[in-house]
Amino acid sequence: MDELLSTANLISYLTLTALEIVLGIDNIVFLSILTGKLPAGQQGRARIIGLSLALVFRIGLLFALSWIMGLTDELFAVFGHGFSGRDLILAGGGLFLVGKAAHEIHVKLEVQHGPEAPPPSSGGAFIWVLAQILVLDIVFSLDSVITAVGMAQSLVVMIAAMVTAVGVMLLSSKGIGDFVNRHPSMKILALSFLLLIGVMLLAEGMGQHVNKGYIYFAMAFAFAVELVNLRVRRAHEKPVKLHNRFESE
Repeated sequence: MDELLSTANLISYLTLTALEIVLGIDNIVFLSILTGKLPAGQQGRARIIGLSLALVFRIGLLFALSWIMGLTDELFAVFGHGFSGRDLILAGGGLFLVGKAAHEIHVKLEVQHGPEAPPPSSGGAFIWVLAQILVLDIVFSLDSVITAVGMAQSLVVMIAAMVTAVGVMLLSSKGIGDFVNRHPSMKILALSFLLLIGVMLLAEGMGQHVNKGYIYFAMAFAFAVELVNLRVRRAHEKPVKLHNRFESE
């Protein structure tokens, strides 16, 4: 017990918790975009289930460290470049995120609409959103766990940091989601962030390391600029209204 409460473990816990919260920003953004497409009564439940699944995946992967380490072994090579299981997961997740973000931007900004298909049932839409959250939870969890293993030696410390980080994400997800949904420009900016993160994951899967500090700095700078734009925008100016399937319900 004394070893768990050592100064080294405390520093590892605080550092890893802060890093997991930062790395979880993309998870929250993706969650906010997807749950915003659901009726208001289902959004909170989808956020809780989505983040709970993320925590379950992270803890489950921590208890399968030998399997995680095995994912770095080369499976095959193309034109002299080897690909591991981790590379394939990251590349697949990146492609999914790029496609999803590009599709959502198109849907939100497309003006001309043909005859709309009848919307899916409420239950069907909820399950579809959870399925998409599940796919990205796997990708983000893999990245998160690999980071944790590289920073902490104690399994208890890693689990404690992840539980704390997901708790903070859970408390902040509603506020972030409501803010993004209230401001159309922020929603497009958030989708652009997801597009950028998808490209980064794809590059990582192809063996091209990208310093995440540059990515997060660019995201923070763009977010700060948009906050200034929101403040200086005239109060009577109505924002552009994006398309939402459930607005009329």
